[in-house]
Amino acid sequence: MLGNARINDCLFRPFEIGAKSMRKMSPTRWWAGSLAVPVILLAGVLPLMAQDEGANPQKPADDPVLTMFPHSQTARWWVSGQDNIISQWHPSFDAKYSGPNSFKTHSEHAVSNIGTLFTGLQLTGTTEIFMHFEMADGGGLSDALGMAGFTDLDVVRNPTLGTTPYVARGMIRQIIPLSSETVEAERGPWYLATKVPVRRLELRFGKMGTNDFFDVNDVGTDSHLQFMSWTVDNNGAYDYAADTRGYTIGLLAEYHDRNWAFRFEEALMPKVANGIDLQWNLRRARAENYELELHPSIGGKRNMALRLLSFVNHANLGVYRDAIANYRSGQTPWPEITAHPLHTTIKYGFAVNLQQQVSKNTRAFSRFGWNEGQHQSYAYTEVDQTLQVGADLYGEHWKRRLDKVGLVVVTNAIKKDHQEYLRLGGLGFLLGDGGLNYSRENIVESYYNAHVWRGIFTAFDLQHINNPGYNRDRGPVLVPSLRFHLDF
Repeated sequence: MLGNARINDCLFRPFEIGAKSMRKMSPTRWWAGSLAVPVILLAGVLPLMAQDEGANPQKPADDPVLTMFPHSQTARWWVSGQDNIISQWHPSFDAKYSGPNSFKTHSEHAVSNIGTLFTGLQLTGTTEIFMHFEMADGGGLSDALGMAGFTDLDVVRNPTLGTTPYVARGMIRQIIPLSSETVEAERGPWYLATKVPVRRLELRFGKMGTNDFFDVNDVGTDSHLQFMSWTVDNNGAYDYAADTRGYTIGLLAEYHDRNWAFRFEEALMPKVANGIDLQWNLRRARAENYELELHPSIGGKRNMALRLLSFVNHANLGVYRDAIANYRSGQTPWPEITAHPLHTTIKYGFAVNLQQQVSKNTRAFSRFGWNEGQHQSYAYTEVDQTLQVGADLYGEHWKRRLDKVGLVVVTNAIKKDHQEYLRLGGLGFLLGDGGLNYSRENIVESYYNAHVWRGIFTAFDLQHINNPGYNRDRGPVLVPSLRFHLDF
């Protein structure tokens, strides 16, 4: 069996040869080149895939099986699992300088592997408990440093945590009916009831991912079947409460009505930026999250979802302007965002999440995010403002209706004080080139996700990052990826 190094040589050697000439192109030609690769790939592969689909007609096309094993829709218990392997590579690229947290300029590859076991039990018709177990292996390019919109959402940002399995989620769900009328609900790892009241209050308590319930988008949320970039699958400016693995302890309350919902969560923050340990003293640190979800009628159809989100984080947050002042007065050898007495300050922000069904097989989405940017990026990534626009298309036109192609454009930014902090040599938990010639970090990502059989999916993904880490003195960078996904 081939080792990771030999596998990546076989998979990515053609891109490395092409990249040597692409590095000499202008940024405009780079962007055009990055989009041309998946187009060429689709042109060559789709006819073959269409033939394969027609050669195996045992299962009716309208009754697909999307997991390796069937899941009961009536049992009180739930057991399922996933495994997601992402292999990424990038060629060498030009940079005038590098720092401790820079994306590496030499060619490199990395493989991440994250496996999850989902279990649930329906105690009563309105009470459910869930336990999700996870194991993360491998790592990211450049140890997941040097980009705000890093290329692999599956990467755990602290490589010292090891591969020991851990409890990702452990929570209880309580449904409080507020109407006798019910609607059908989809069963899965987070929801077991197949019918719920139209008007209801839902309470959850325990360990969970804040982004499991906030800023969700059917087109750009799942790195296992959709896009892979951190600032595509999540709103980059949403510094949501989480430890370094992406989880927190929280109390979530949701009110659901016929065409709208409102949710609120009180959650724990980590003790330090990107830390694994949570602060249990709510007077020192906590996070409030609010989201209004609307499903307006457009042209007589409810084919739009609009989510308006706000967050307020209380934590031991440093202030960029204070760190710069301390450096200039000689109190620190360089700007240090953590060089301050223990205190509690506030970081807040807003986000808009829009999803639109354009046609039977096409969906579009957009996100805008903003946070005040004066206090340090603490829990997710180093973004103070972001805008993304994208879409996906199911493959029914080429007789591969379970396949999907997606394309998105993202632009990220940071505020003046954050820029100056990095320019003077300051380090964040992700960024720090030792200097900064500021420009917005712009990302184009495209993918083709192919359904192979039952719960087996494979995908090709291509990301082009211009001004990685907001630095026009570095890059651009081209990152091709291959993904293998298995649903049990």
